Amino acid sequence: MQNSLKNVVSSQKLQKEELLALAYIDRTKEPFARKWLDSTLIKVVLGPRRAGKSVFSLMLLKDYPFMYFNFDDEILSNIGGVSTDELMKELHVAYGGDVKTILFDEIQNLPSWELFVNRLHRAGYNLVLTGSNAQLLSKELATHLTGRHMPIEILPFDFNEFLRAKKFVINQEYASLPRQRGELLHLTENYLLNGGFPEVTLNNVDSKDYLDVLLDASLFKDVVKRHRVKFSTQIGNLAAHLINNFANLYTARKLLEALNLKSATTIEKYIDYLEEAYLIFSLLRYSPKSLERIKSPRKVYVVDNGFVGAKAIQHSPDKGRLMENLVFIELVKRGVKPNRELFYYKTRNNREVDFVVKKGIEVAELIQVCYDLTNPEAEQREIKALIEAGKELKVKKLTILTWDESRQIEKDGIIIKVAPLWEWLLEKTIL
Repeated sequence: MQNSLKNVVSSQKLQKEELLALAYIDRTKEPFARKWLDSTLIKVVLGPRRAGKSVFSLMLLKDYPFMYFNFDDEILSNIGGVSTDELMKELHVAYGGDVKTILFDEIQNLPSWELFVNRLHRAGYNLVLTGSNAQLLSKELATHLTGRHMPIEILPFDFNEFLRAKKFVINQEYASLPRQRGELLHLTENYLLNGGFPEVTLNNVDSKDYLDVLLDASLFKDVVKRHRVKFSTQIGNLAAHLINNFANLYTARKLLEALNLKSATTIEKYIDYLEEAYLIFSLLRYSPKSLERIKSPRKVYVVDNGFVGAKAIQHSPDKGRLMENLVFIELVKRGVKPNRELFYYKTRNNREVDFVVKKGIEVAELIQVCYDLTNPEAEQREIKALIEAGKELKVKKLTILTWDESRQIEKDGIIIKVAPLWEWLLEKTIL
């Protein structure tokens, strides 16, 4: 066991050096994370598998002497678990006794990890943890590390990161020229259909095959195995069903009928597991009445558009819904919190507005997403919904995001800004 653990620490030290030597795409969250690096708080980097958490954390620490250990190493299951005392001894053997900064990758795989982390924190270690499970943040962290941790969420590339990875630089002077505009729209479509997972973006792997395997691995490791789910086929069917019905409303009762599952409680529990694993998000309807928020149907969104393509049953992609999903995920990447600052809305006349964005207690903006506004019927539908909702919620900032249209609409003294998706995606990030 001792030799085996020693070998794992040595081989991971080598992996660490190899990863640090790789070319790196600057991430939008880096300045925020760097701000907290020297603090005594435990830095917790959360997000889906393969979104770049490990590389982000390694690059964050590259100017520091630090120890590294990855709990997602397959070899660990063959050596019968990890003795934390033995691990700390081997890490200090490999890195020296005076190194007090440690990066622990996929920490949720270590049983009772929070007790171990707490002990190290009290002993004065500067800790950076990564995890692929949002439960790390909600339950275990809140219980054991109250007020002593700083969550940093790393999702697949945002559009700015995606363009950096594609080595595309926007020259404002030439932005309106057909060639650059065409290239930008081509990249936007690529991003819309294939998403922003680093492996897909950087290495041009087949997104459908790669993400199909990744989704199944995430389901198995972060849902079935972690929660000891007996009926793994059922949760796989539920995930596939929700992904195929992204940007649509759902209720537990309707899912129960569609999927022939045992109970609404089971469905709610399974949905929680999928959300914890950063695969889907559920969005509540905005209402000042909390009971109405809870009882209304929810809308489901997927963490990356590439997953939609990987699990899609339909042959031709619904670009309008893909745009809506992309806008939702971009808002989340900008730090807007679903169900606290971000909702969907239904007016008194049952007209739907895609996104209500709150700032503090005020509703700051209403956003409608429509691929093509050239159809007068579609334009009227979107305008009516926005104006009605704007009056009901007393909001002046009204936006319609389209594929590539830019103008202003004025109706009854109310101004609606129409903007292309790519332009909105390039706006300064809110963190």
